[in-house]
Amino acid sequence: MPGTDPSHSPGSRPLPGQGRTAVVTGASSGIGAATAARLAAEGFDVVVGARRIDRLESLAASIGARALTLDVTDPASVGAFADAIDRVDVLVNNAGGAFDALPVADADLDSWSRAYDVNVLGTVRLTKALLPALRASGAADLVFVSSTAAMVSYEGGASYTAAKHGVHTLAETLRLELNGEPVRVIEIAPGMVRTDEFSLNRLGSADAADAVYRGVREPLVADDIADCIAWTVTRPHHVNIDLMVVRPLAQAAQHKVARES
Repeated sequence: MPGTDPSHSPGSRPLPGQGRTAVVTGASSGIGAATAARLAAEGFDVVVGARRIDRLESLAASIGARALTLDVTDPASVGAFADAIDRVDVLVNNAGGAFDALPVADADLDSWSRAYDVNVLGTVRLTKALLPALRASGAADLVFVSSTAAMVSYEGGASYTAAKHGVHTLAETLRLELNGEPVRVIEIAPGMVRTDEFSLNRLGSADAADAVYRGVREPLVADDIADCIAWTVTRPHHVNIDLMVVRPLAQAAQHKVARES
């Protein structure tokens, strides 16, 4: 019948996320926003968290999610966020970022501290706060969005690669510590992903940010990573995708990118 939702028609299969609650951090833009939208489309009840509440509320209204202010670098904010959520089946730790491209000899230690606080300590804060709820769900997914920078170092990237190496080892350690419990630990490691803000925040100018992707045919976009995350958390729960490395076809390695003239 016209206007009928096929997910609720007689005999139809339920959507993969129905009855499950997914929390997505860093959801005001980029990969976080795309992941929240994709999980909502898969039937999850989605809770989105970020500092920019105006953007967050706009996203939440458009996808039927719940928006809560969250600053992962602030323990009080993390505590209030966790207290406002009754159930968590999926936690997507996406909040993060890179803030400079300086060589170690010229290191800006404030930038290093910011990178570590957002990417590593912030992830630890929120994971620790929501882990009891994840354990209580009986079939939970704990997702870490790291980077290929978590496995490969490169010039000018030390503050970011060091932080993402920290996220990678955090995921590996938790997988060992939670072995035997009903919590899957999944790491998604994207390579070159073109978003509105990542390279701009890191390099400080639109021209420098555009140069990162210049000549690259079809860099990944946020929806590509959201698709990967949604796939991993909708597998049968005995199937754990430990680590998924995702690059565009044009990027063979951190230093090997095909560019058209």
